[in-house]
Amino acid sequence: MERDVIIACDFKNKEELFEFLKPFKGMNPYLKIGMEMFYKEGPELVRELKKMGFRIFLDLKLHDIPNTVKAAMEKLGSLGVDITNVHAEGGIAMMKAAREGLDATELGKKTKLIAVTILTSINDEVLHNELHVDNNYKVADTVRAYALNAKEAGLDGVVCSALEAPIIKEIGFMSVTPGIRLQGDSVNDQKRVATPAYAKELGSSYIVVGRSITKAADPVAAYNQCKKEFE
Repeated sequence: MERDVIIACDFKNKEELFEFLKPFKGMNPYLKIGMEMFYKEGPELVRELKKMGFRIFLDLKLHDIPNTVKAAMEKLGSLGVDITNVHAEGGIAMMKAAREGLDATELGKKTKLIAVTILTSINDEVLHNELHVDNNYKVADTVRAYALNAKEAGLDGVVCSALEAPIIKEIGFMSVTPGIRLQGDSVNDQKRVATPAYAKELGSSYIVVGRSITKAADPVAAYNQCKKEFE
């Protein structure tokens, strides 16, 4: 099974990102570009990073009516990113439309499309009390249901916490798991977290690591530690 560490590059601007990447020259780690960076710098940043040889997970979590998501994915497909995503809550028709949009471009056909299930900042209490999901359904049950929908829609995998990775592995799907922290690091706003070693044990395909690398005194050493534990 393919397994890799993706660095969550949640910086304020391109200058901060490029400064962070300097010590990684020649290593070309997998990078996650999320809403903060994309909305600030736009698609040109993604093109630049791709030209530099980085693999990119474009984490924009599209969630809208099928036609709108399809049209947006047609535009994003031309960037040639390695992974991008939608929200599984948008339903099967929307996820199918997203795949159709990507497939409208030659580069987009090569992009893996995954669906966000339940954010790692959400636990059973939030799921029931705020989102009003039936009390009989726990986070894990909802993740499974969303993953099965994504599989039916023809997607490549899902985003979930490492704690649900065994469920995704059981149904034969790829899992990208955020909420990863090195032992002893703060969990911040995450509720369902794991270490790289535990994520490996649970069967995650990819782990997304942010602050444990980006805020480390030695980011390269922290990245290598994550790689060592996970791979």
